[in-house]
Amino acid sequence: MQRYVSLRDFDWVLLAFVLAICTVGVVEIYSATLHTKFVGSHIRQVYWVLGGILVMLIVSRINYQTLLENVPWMYVISVASLLAVLIFGQKYLGARRWIKIGSGVHFQPSEWVKLVLILAMAKYFADNRQPEQTLGEVVKAGSVVGIPMLLVLVQPDLGTALTYMPIAIMGLFLGGLRFKYSVIIVLVAALAMPLAWHGLKPYQRDRLTSFMRPEADSQGKGYQVIQSLIAVGAGGLWGKGTTQGSQTQGLFLPVPHTDFIFAAFAEEHGFVGALGVLLLYFMVLMRLIHNAQTAPDRAGAFVVMGVVAVLAFHILVNVGMVVGFMPVTGIPLPLMSYGGSSVLFTFLALGIVMNIRMRRFVN
Repeated sequence: MQRYVSLRDFDWVLLAFVLAICTVGVVEIYSATLHTKFVGSHIRQVYWVLGGILVMLIVSRINYQTLLENVPWMYVISVASLLAVLIFGQKYLGARRWIKIGSGVHFQPSEWVKLVLILAMAKYFADNRQPEQTLGEVVKAGSVVGIPMLLVLVQPDLGTALTYMPIAIMGLFLGGLRFKYSVIIVLVAALAMPLAWHGLKPYQRDRLTSFMRPEADSQGKGYQVIQSLIAVGAGGLWGKGTTQGSQTQGLFLPVPHTDFIFAAFAEEHGFVGALGVLLLYFMVLMRLIHNAQTAPDRAGAFVVMGVVAVLAFHILVNVGMVVGFMPVTGIPLPLMSYGGSSVLFTFLALGIVMNIRMRRFVN
């Protein structure tokens, strides 16, 4: 007897945690942009969140199997959109990452490609049910992610390109990667490091090295990291209060509403507030992993774990960047950092997760 999909099976607990993070983000965006030219960005963020919720509800009603069946076309369109960025994209600060689609509206295809890659890897390994993957299959899976990754690197957008890596790693790990092949991959990556290093732009090299000794150039390459560390330390245990952060309100902290929003939040809400936000993220990831465990099939589990990999990577790198443990790569903090593309991608991914959860009892 078939059990029909119902909103009663929606993961309302997960949604509650997600909206709590969004609320914290909107408040911090308001505070961080209060005395800047970006004032009012929190209102736009609310619109993005509301739009994201609508998208999530719509996607949750579309059978994810339909999406998996159309992965080849989606992949082709994704690669074509990345090529279009290189040809027609708007150039800003030396990089082409966006396509202008209206007055003040810019579309960043590289954000959406992450979701297509999650679906593509899930489809590939779900169809390939061998307990262990051959070297040829590993190369094919790597190419699926590698082609878009190279196109994003050419833009250049190192931060977004790096977010594609956990998708491949999670897929290979769950798909049954042999230990000897993992050793080969590590060795090849190590040997390719010098070549990759020379292929980076000078400012990208600076970002990857300045975080280790930011004091060596406190007014230049290390400025962002130093100001972030000062902001986090100034927050103390309880923080200085909303709109009261000296580093944030004094405009010392760079882009406090996007890349460094966690530093601004830590200054104004202290260690306790920062720990609370990290706990919310932990609960979101745990709920997602639980949904992967209860997925109706192998493909569904792979999709959910792909979403987990991307979100966990974003959180790890962004927070690590803020506290000086990771290089500054421009990777936003999911659901908190200002930005329509990032917010919509996250809610779209969550919509597919909800879709999978709601079908776990459907025959």
